[in-house]
Amino acid sequence: MARPKPALRTTASITTAVVLLAGAALGAAPAATAAPGTAPAGTTAQGLTFHDIPGSGGITLKGNVFTPAGAAAGAKHPLIVFPTSWAMPQVEYLAQAQKLAASGYVVVSYTSRGFWLSGGKIEVAGPPDIADASAVIDWALEHTSADPDRIGMGGVSYGAGISLLAAGHDPRIKAVAALSGWADLIDSIYSGRTQHLQAAALLGGAGLVTGRPGDELTRTLKDFLGSNLEKEPEMIAWGKKRSPATYLNRINANGAAIMMGNAWGDTIFPPNQYASFYDKLTGPKRLEFRPGDHATAEATGLLGLPNDTWTSTRRWFDRYLKDERNGIDTELPVQLKSRTDNGYEGYPDWKSVGAVKNRIPLEGTSKVRANVDSGANGGIAILSNALDQFLKLPPTVSVPLLPRTFASVWQSERYATAQRIRGTSALHTTVTATKSSGTLVAYLYDVGPLGIGKLVSNAPYTFHGQTPGRPFPVDLELYSTAYDVPAGHRLALVIDTVDPLYIEHNPTGAQLTFSSPSTDPSHLSVPLREK
Repeated sequence: MARPKPALRTTASITTAVVLLAGAALGAAPAATAAPGTAPAGTTAQGLTFHDIPGSGGITLKGNVFTPAGAAAGAKHPLIVFPTSWAMPQVEYLAQAQKLAASGYVVVSYTSRGFWLSGGKIEVAGPPDIADASAVIDWALEHTSADPDRIGMGGVSYGAGISLLAAGHDPRIKAVAALSGWADLIDSIYSGRTQHLQAAALLGGAGLVTGRPGDELTRTLKDFLGSNLEKEPEMIAWGKKRSPATYLNRINANGAAIMMGNAWGDTIFPPNQYASFYDKLTGPKRLEFRPGDHATAEATGLLGLPNDTWTSTRRWFDRYLKDERNGIDTELPVQLKSRTDNGYEGYPDWKSVGAVKNRIPLEGTSKVRANVDSGANGGIAILSNALDQFLKLPPTVSVPLLPRTFASVWQSERYATAQRIRGTSALHTTVTATKSSGTLVAYLYDVGPLGIGKLVSNAPYTFHGQTPGRPFPVDLELYSTAYDVPAGHRLALVIDTVDPLYIEHNPTGAQLTFSSPSTDPSHLSVPLREK
């Protein structure tokens, strides 16, 4: 397999070193100091108690329990287990746990292994983490009034991934709410065979600051950020072991009711992989997508403020753990909120989203020089899409001013009516490279009358082992989204070779040529909502 150029390896190694040094400077999670907001074991505050919970392999997990107030002696209550998000302490879910307990649930939250005061090392949702989830359920059934026939799991981000994985390994779990999580870890941070640099660095750095990474994680992160392609098969196998999609048959066989929620602009776990996984679930299911970035759709709810995601979560658990006929199972199961509108749209399934396709031809031949950022980019992880969520300010660029030496640009006609983009845009083109390896990044912009483009979607694509000078086809799915293009605007597709979100694999002096052969025309397929 082709190896990246020395300059790239050096740059990636420096990045790795920065992440490692940042964690070392701030210190790994101390083993002898309390995590923020924790209290001694057994302390009670408004029905809240803190506990040391035995995890798998003899470690101790720091956890807390909310129990319903005024419960009759001997009464059993449905149980919800919340593993914490990556780098978060056990107090993460206190606001929501208290609300759930007030409506009749026993709620157990615990700090995931390897973080803060919980024992063990960070395993990235590996087998020990899945065993921990079952161990916490065992403990709750023994030490609380939890009903063994009404058990749910849920959480945000890391907690979502662990909950989905646990649903494929522990048949006692009857309902799951997986918020801002992943179904396919490789398709999340290595989509288009391209390392998502900022996402991996954020996760790696936060893990070092708040926890104790295991040897396998340290080695994998170093190989990943260092672009060690010789280790690519091992990294992919590592990711598959930690992907709920790998255990799809088990999850379907166990039959848990699964609700999944995510943000359109999630830079850690992009929405495409969640939608693909949702389509393959056979039990009761629900999919919700909203504006925002990683975990920003749930953030206000974690503070106890009104929040649509957490409202759906409580309704989901009420329906499948308390058998309340609240109507959530009779609603259209795919619920989407556009980035440019405040209302929700319901669909019977994911394939019904964007049922109409607008095909934009990518005519002519365009050549770009690699290694230079044209100015088109996907923004900054977490920050840019949060600004889009709260202020309607996505990353922007002046399309007429983009340097054509470093960016190829195609534009549609001006639209007489609004174009309601829903779902996954797909690029098909033919590429001829001067080097055997390379990276391209595609961007879709909403371009106004003055030429200012607002980012609608993007995605990277990396290739290795191509014959220089020989054309080859490229098919690339951009990240799924819901965005309304106003009448009088047009769409622009921009392709360049550098984006700070990703590690690029363009050797020095590389050039990419995009063409549209008559026998295989290049085009962009844009999904639109039916009128």
